[in-house]
Amino acid sequence: MRRVFVNGYGVIGRRVADAIARQTDMELIGIGKTKADYKARLAAVKGYRIYVPSEKEAQAFSSLGIEVAGLTADAVRASDVTIDATPDGVGAKNLSLYRELGKPAIFQGGEEADVGEVSFVAECNYDQARGRRYVRVVSCNTTGLCRVINALVKGIGLGSARVVIARRAADPEEVSKGPINAIVLDPVEVPSHHADDVRTVIKGFDIVTMAMKVPNTQVHIHSFIGRVSGQSITRDQVIEALASSRRILLLESKVGFKSTASLIELAREAGRPRGDLYEVVVWRDSISVSGNEVMFFMGVHQEAIVVPENVDAVRALVTDVPYRESASRTDASLGIPLKL
Repeated sequence: MRRVFVNGYGVIGRRVADAIARQTDMELIGIGKTKADYKARLAAVKGYRIYVPSEKEAQAFSSLGIEVAGLTADAVRASDVTIDATPDGVGAKNLSLYRELGKPAIFQGGEEADVGEVSFVAECNYDQARGRRYVRVVSCNTTGLCRVINALVKGIGLGSARVVIARRAADPEEVSKGPINAIVLDPVEVPSHHADDVRTVIKGFDIVTMAMKVPNTQVHIHSFIGRVSGQSITRDQVIEALASSRRILLLESKVGFKSTASLIELAREAGRPRGDLYEVVVWRDSISVSGNEVMFFMGVHQEAIVVPENVDAVRALVTDVPYRESASRTDASLGIPLKL
């Protein structure tokens, strides 16, 4: 039984905490919070122990009737591994604490790649993370791209990719960021950072990405064009490569999947917590092949796709569980793949 502390309880942290609590070989020792808000109250209702950075926060929580189990450093000491789900940039600052206490940690994609020894996507490089001290689970878009590229490299010998990403402007609760009545080039420069991030996981892969923000709060959409060197491919080969890979969900527009809203509605109706989609979605009927090129649309639920990666990263760092066993345990606990 591995003891896990989730430091941060925002969009990613609270989902990861719930996922860790579902694992039969892990114990969630608590969550880290800085604000005594309704999320802290809900965490307490779930029975999660709450840890705060300093006595100042402890007093603020106490004044509002929220019990605190101790300080962040106490939780890190008591854990076998910490999952740092704090806001972008804060994780890098926390690294010194984890080093001081001699504890391994898992960071999120909002941090720079050098915060960890390995940038991690379970299906791609689980074994590279085995026994490491510090691992960075890459961002939602990079996770989705890596899963798909890895499947196509193995299945059809994919050699390069050109991807345009329509990014959601904000998460649903981020009211200060929207709504926006515009399409914002983000960044204007080409390639966007996503290409470099993919290469931190799939070394040397030929990829160029472009990105923009659109007035939407649910799911990123990627327009994917890939090329195989020196040979023609068939549509059936592409479908087989994607369908046989973990955490990729093939859906079709003819049964109603024509928007990001339909994807979230699917997850809700299927009983997924919070309407979460842990899989990257590929529209099967968008898959088109011309000679050695393949094209399709794919969707990435930014709030949820990295959750199974965090769970697998725990096992990679502090257990001897091999990848396939870890992925099977994680997927079974989260109801992956979604049944339709």
